[in-house]
Amino acid sequence: MPGKRIFASAQDVEAAFYEALEKADIELMMTIWSEDDEIVCVHPGGSRLVGYPPIREAWRRIFDTGRRLQVHLAPVTAVSTPFSTVHSLIVQVSISGTSDVSAPLAVTNVYVRGAMGWRMVVHHASAVPPEALSTETAPKILH
Repeated sequence: MPGKRIFASAQDVEAAFYEALEKADIELMMTIWSEDDEIVCVHPGGSRLVGYPPIREAWRRIFDTGRRLQVHLAPVTAVSTPFSTVHSLIVQVSISGTSDVSAPLAVTNVYVRGAMGWRMVVHHASAVPPEALSTETAPKILH
């Protein structure tokens, strides 16, 4: 189960999540997750994983490929309450050392605050067609 690390904010959890992803660090990755039985993770093109053991196993398999990822984050759209935060963002993921292999992902991360600080309860990433990125970053016009 997760370590005793305390995250003071949802932003701290998110920073640790992407650090663990780039370092392929399974122990750091799993410290950010809640101990709740209903945590959920959906990887691009993958099935819905519920609970700590299947989520840990999925991350272990990803990290065991030996590929290291580089992550570039677009600005976050956040909806927050005192005890929960939802982050929605576009993430550009590439394999370290290559410039021609990258994938834009639409990501939703949900964090909750509990007795042990902030933790992730949902991570959902989906592939975004490159042509859709221009509409994601277009200025919003209100009528």
